[in-house]
Amino acid sequence: MSSAATGTSLGHEVYPGAALFVERENILTVTSCPERLALPHLAPAIEPKRAHCINPLEDPRWDGFVQQHPRASVFHSSSWLAALSRTYGYEPVAYTTSAPGQDLENGIPFCRVNSWLTGRRLVSLPFSDHCEPLVDAEADMNVLTAALEQHSTSDPLRYIELRPLEPVEMFLSLCRTTVTYTFHQLDLGADLNSLFRSFHKSSTQRKIRRAEREGLTYREGRTESLLDSFYGLLTITRKRHMLPPQPREWFTNLIECFGAALKIRVVFKGERAIAGMLTIRHKDTLTYKYGGCDPRFNNLGSMHMLFWEAIQEAKAAGLRTFDLGRSDADQSGLITFKNRWGATQSALTYSRYSASEDSSHLFDLQPEKWKSKAAKYILARLPLSVLSSLSPILYRHVG
Repeated sequence: MSSAATGTSLGHEVYPGAALFVERENILTVTSCPERLALPHLAPAIEPKRAHCINPLEDPRWDGFVQQHPRASVFHSSSWLAALSRTYGYEPVAYTTSAPGQDLENGIPFCRVNSWLTGRRLVSLPFSDHCEPLVDAEADMNVLTAALEQHSTSDPLRYIELRPLEPVEMFLSLCRTTVTYTFHQLDLGADLNSLFRSFHKSSTQRKIRRAEREGLTYREGRTESLLDSFYGLLTITRKRHMLPPQPREWFTNLIECFGAALKIRVVFKGERAIAGMLTIRHKDTLTYKYGGCDPRFNNLGSMHMLFWEAIQEAKAAGLRTFDLGRSDADQSGLITFKNRWGATQSALTYSRYSASEDSSHLFDLQPEKWKSKAAKYILARLPLSVLSSLSPILYRHVG
């Protein structure tokens, strides 16, 4: 049946000089990675586009492609993909129209998440704030869209998930559900004094000066002791939000995979760690990914000190952007905190494509669902040691 007959917009090639739409069921001949996904030869004068599935951890072209593509972020990097694979056992794959032996011109990275609790799915990418499909040509996007849809039906998936920074049109016959978050990033183009003056005067600027007067100590690095201090603060914060902390192994793997590009930053009051954050530098961007604090010392401006230290370092290194990451829609306090740094706020929309209208799973902790409320109620009452021990079990199913 053609797309016109079904009334849906499906992936297709349009060839110059002919009003020809390829029927969906004839687009691909092979769908499983790493074999080639091929379009039939429709016109002798034009070589049709084909989709290929590669492993970005093994393909030598991937790192160079990510380095040169203007929309590629830290979350596209092989270091991030390797940490996901090591910690959670996810299999990284990428769909591209570039054949083996050719320069890599495009790619959409995913992780295969196989869970008996939450289902089999393709996610681009787990535990990543955003991950742009690195595809510039509409024709290439159509070929890759068709490949993904046929994969989802021939090898049934619970859903395919995309987390783009900018809205992406994927013409699939699958049901689409969306979740919207808030995203912040700070342009570092201005000089340091101008940046400081752009901060909220009675909140951010005042807290930075308060931290200086309090004689707080700032330390950075990747040592075990700093990781211990940071992880303890992260655990306190996650419990306060009724969520388990990420597995400690995740942070160990991030440190090993990113090396000097990653820094753990901790502020101390005397010998007591009171605030910590983890940042990763990639190309011209410094990304704030994780943070935690002891709320008893929030009035001292410890988190403000951490952000200000990171911003000053990014400026000194000639970076252009400070990525402050994603915030849930109901995190009004965190959104206000980021706005007061003069960061640009935008909407971040995740899309899931599924054969079913309900693509949610057990660990989708959406606040309006009773299962979410019950889970958070239980998690908030567990000891910190129990929460930490549950993390390696729970998180590999979350994805």
